[in-house]
Amino acid sequence: MQDLYLCIDIVNISFILFFSLTSTPLQVFTLFEGSYSVDASKRFVPFDPTIHSAKERPASLFIHVQPFLVELNGSLLLFDTGLGYNNEEGELILHENIRKAGFNPDDIDMVLMSHLHFDHSGGMVRYIDRKMELSFPHATYVIQQGEWESAFTSPSSSYRIEIFDFLQRNAQLHFIEGSGQLTQEISYELTGAHTPFHQVFLLNDGNDKVFFGGDVLPEPEELIKKFIAKYDYDGRKAMELREQFGARAAVAHWNCLFYHGKSKTTGFVALNNGQFKIV
Repeated sequence: MQDLYLCIDIVNISFILFFSLTSTPLQVFTLFEGSYSVDASKRFVPFDPTIHSAKERPASLFIHVQPFLVELNGSLLLFDTGLGYNNEEGELILHENIRKAGFNPDDIDMVLMSHLHFDHSGGMVRYIDRKMELSFPHATYVIQQGEWESAFTSPSSSYRIEIFDFLQRNAQLHFIEGSGQLTQEISYELTGAHTPFHQVFLLNDGNDKVFFGGDVLPEPEELIKKFIAKYDYDGRKAMELREQFGARAAVAHWNCLFYHGKSKTTGFVALNNGQFKIV
C-alpha cells in the first residue's frame, strides 16, 4: 500500500494532457477526473497527497481516474466515463474536460466501455436538479453483452444498477459479443480477467495504433511489476494478459492509454531482456 501512495505522489496532474499523433487525424486527450482513495465500501473519496495522508485512510487503494477522448477521422470516441462527479460549479468534470479539449460533449459519437464498474461507468449519466440524464445523448454506448447482463445480477456494489436501468430506457445501446471489428479502424477483444466480460480496444488508422486496456492494463506500474491483484476477478489471468498485451504493444508499437496511470497516462512500451519500460 505504501508503494501505491508513493506512486501517486510522483505527479500532481491538474490539467488536460494533450498530444497529437504525427501526420494523422488521430488525436488523444487524457480527461483527468481526479485522485481518489477507495476501500471495501467501494466509496471513491477525493485524495490529494499534498493535503491528505495515506495513514488517514487505512486499507485503501489509491488511484487516478482518467477517461480518454479520441478524435479519429472526424469522429469523437470516449473510452470509459469516469465516476461522473461534478466540479464546484455543478458541471460534470468529464464535460468540463471535454470542453477544455476544444469539443462539445453533445458531439461524442461513441462511448466505448471496457466494463461497467462504477469508476468507469458513473459518467454515462449526470444529474440535473436531482434528475438523471444521459451525459452523451447523441452517442452510441458500446458494451459487451455479457458484461451488461452480469451487471444486473452481480451482488457487487461496484455496479450501480440504477444507471443501467436508465440507459436501458433512454440510451442508444450497441451490444457486442466476444472479439471482433466494430469499424474499419476499431477492434475489440474480450479478455475477462478483471470482470468476467471485460474487454479492450485497439484503434488502427493505418498509420498509428492506440490501445485502451481498461482495467486489464490500467497503469504502467502493473506492467512493470509482476503481481496478482486481489481486485481482479481472475488475478492470475489478468497478470498473464498484462504481459501478453505488453509484449504485443512493444512489437506493434501501440500507444497505450492507462486509465488509472499514476506516473504516466499514455506511453509506448519497450521490452528488453524480459523487462518492460514505458517510453
